[in-house]
Amino acid sequence: MKIETISVGELDNYARRNDVIIIDVRNEADFRKKHICGARNVQLENIENINLEKGKMIILYCERGASSLLAASRLQKNGYRVKSVVGGINAYKGSLLCKD
Repeated sequence: MKIETISVGELDNYARRNDVIIIDVRNEADFRKKHICGARNVQLENIENINLEKGKMIILYCERGASSLLAASRLQKNGYRVKSVVGGINAYKGSLLCKD
């Protein structure tokens, strides 16, 4: 199955929706440095252990886009509706960037 992707420019629109969950699949240290405000941090190796609402769209991102595609593939196989962000957090220049 092909994984749907979105551009970093589309991310802000998805982040404002109530029917979307945004997940950052990077490690905790990288997440704390910068992430999309409101995103959950679930590392790639733990992605299949999470329990999410099946009715919501899951948007995944990582550093550049490869790990989020892998995570999206795993979740899609488990029945989730998923999209991966092309370019990851490195390409994101929107207004929802949080730095701790």
